[in-house]
Amino acid sequence: MTEISRKETSSRMSKIVCHNNIVYLCGQVGEASQETVVLQTESMLAKVEGLLQLAGSDKKHILSATVYLRDMKDFTAMNSVWDKWVPEGYAPARACVEARIAHPDLLVEISVIAAKRQE
Repeated sequence: MTEISRKETSSRMSKIVCHNNIVYLCGQVGEASQETVVLQTESMLAKVEGLLQLAGSDKKHILSATVYLRDMKDFTAMNSVWDKWVPEGYAPARACVEARIAHPDLLVEISVIAAKRQE
């Protein structure tokens, strides 16, 4: 039987689930108090980076990312942050869709799947 580990778990969800050296992160958002998609994207990606580190991974090991934008008019602005954040040569498979996000002040959310680093 393959082990499944969970970190930062509540009754509703785990922020990190690891299985077969794959890391699954729950949806991450930026700070709702930040008014622009650029600022929310920056804080969101900082959270992703911290969770990946906690799970034994990093942004060079991201396999797949799904980005949810409240409004596709923010696509270019969000990508201006994303493109600087992803290391050159390590772009994951990615989808970006327009979606209603749980809180009305949130402009962007991301779901990430990554491989663990081989130590």
